Amino acid sequence: METKSLAMVVVITVSVMWGVEVATAELSAAQCKQERNLAITACKPVVYGKLPSPECCQRVRVTHLECVCPVITPKLAALIDVNRAIRLIQGCGRSVPRHYKCGSITTP
Repeated sequence: METKSLAMVVVITVSVMWGVEVATAELSAAQCKQERNLAITACKPVVYGKLPSPECCQRVRVTHLECVCPVITPKLAALIDVNRAIRLIQGCGRSVPRHYKCGSITTP
């Protein structure tokens, strides 16, 4: 169950980040791992039904999509409620681009 909860945090965090622009600078694997860990930590309460905290929304705004999208598998993405994810994104002041795809197979 803990693995499923962690997976849900990652998926929700990525979903919330859909509105973040992709940065042009290349990040190292270690930097990307650190960004993912910070996002998971900041947004973990979302898994338990809470709204994103200011820290979670801030993390969502600064985390690079190229660090997160490649680790989202179709199996992991299937664990989220898309409508809830969109509401969470909007709660952080971001919009969701139409037809945007984020995942290991469809990474932009």
